[in-house]
Amino acid sequence: MPISAFGRDAAFDSETTALLGAAFEAAWDRAKADRRFADEAHAAAIRDLLARHIIELGRRGERDHDRLVQGALDYLANTSPPLETARAKPVLRA
Repeated sequence: MPISAFGRDAAFDSETTALLGAAFEAAWDRAKADRRFADEAHAAAIRDLLARHIIELGRRGERDHDRLVQGALDYLANTSPPLETARAKPVLRA
């Protein structure tokens, strides 16, 4: 599912949408490689968490690919357990 499906109420131009999508794919690839998040049964919830957090970062003006990816991965790593909060709105840390 493309990241645009998660941000239906967000208004991003096509360049920003592509940037957020690329950051999401990179974050997902890295998350899959991490044993903590490699559980196939929970992949959808983990993808949802990553996508929502990247969109929130984008809404707040972040446009750096590496910061988007790392911010999403940090959020995922600090969400305990990830599946309980997969549907919750992301909380950004300063």
